[in-house]
Amino acid sequence: MTKKTAIILANVGTPDAPTVPAVRKYLFEFLNDRRVIDLPWLLQKILVNLIIVPFRAPKSTKLYKKLWTEKGSPLLVISNETRDKLQEKLGENYAVFVGMRYRNPSLKTALLTIQEKRFDKVVVLPMFPQYASSTTGTIVQLVNSETAKWNVTPEIVTVSQFYNNPGFIKAFAAQISKYNPVEYDHIIFSYHGLPFSQTDRVHPEIKTATCYCETEMPAHGKFCYKATCYETTRLLARELGFPKSAYSVAFQSRLTKNWLNPFSDEEIIRLAKEGKKRILVAAPAFIADCLETIVEIGIEYQNLFEKNGGEKVQLVKSLNSNNDWVDVLAEIITSKN
Repeated sequence: MTKKTAIILANVGTPDAPTVPAVRKYLFEFLNDRRVIDLPWLLQKILVNLIIVPFRAPKSTKLYKKLWTEKGSPLLVISNETRDKLQEKLGENYAVFVGMRYRNPSLKTALLTIQEKRFDKVVVLPMFPQYASSTTGTIVQLVNSETAKWNVTPEIVTVSQFYNNPGFIKAFAAQISKYNPVEYDHIIFSYHGLPFSQTDRVHPEIKTATCYCETEMPAHGKFCYKATCYETTRLLARELGFPKSAYSVAFQSRLTKNWLNPFSDEEIIRLAKEGKKRILVAAPAFIADCLETIVEIGIEYQNLFEKNGGEKVQLVKSLNSNNDWVDVLAEIITSKN
């Protein structure tokens, strides 16, 4: 009998609706994760549940309303489209699931279905090119804790990251090429930020702020988020033939100054004040367009750039459910068999 493999395309998640109650539930789950906010337990509970969630939920709801479509949250719509295309590509010996770490469709529900159907193998593919404890790490932790309760545990394979996968690099480079980069004054590769308190734990002997990964991949860099972001940029620049003067790397969505830098919003201001008029922004940490790309880059950075004398910030749409990206996903998955 042919063995059947379950595939989980895992992501962080999205609110069920662009309403304050729905966003509050999402933020409650997300920010109470110990891998997301790693303060002492009591301090985290007080900060998240009494301060951050109550005050942030109404503000975040306004942002989600800006990106919501008739079909729903773009992240979920794109995830489902990718699932359907990948299912068709892989065929009947595979079953593809979407599993969100927070809210729906939940990763726990996907795992329960997989348990009930007794698959021979499970491939968990967190949709994050670069490993971080607060993204891939929390997904792997949940999968391990849930499957540890099963009476029969199938073979479980996790794709921890794919920042240097040749197919991923070629697919993202092709996406950037669609925007004719030579027509822009500068290109920013913008990655989601992380606090130093998280990245320093990967290599405690070398502080992230002094890591030399801006120029080369360090020996300690395999799971160093900062290092893999810079390596992704170097590989994309090489594929596209960009000289170093044509682009820069920055990190967005920070909460404090003690996060990875340079900060994307400050880079936008700097370039505007230097007289740059047209900026192209690619976000290779995001496989599917979401709040951080559609609103933060596409709307907020555009307003910030104009305010400081610039004219156009053009977001490079992510890989989303592009056919060439689905082909790469299929190759990554089948290589695990």
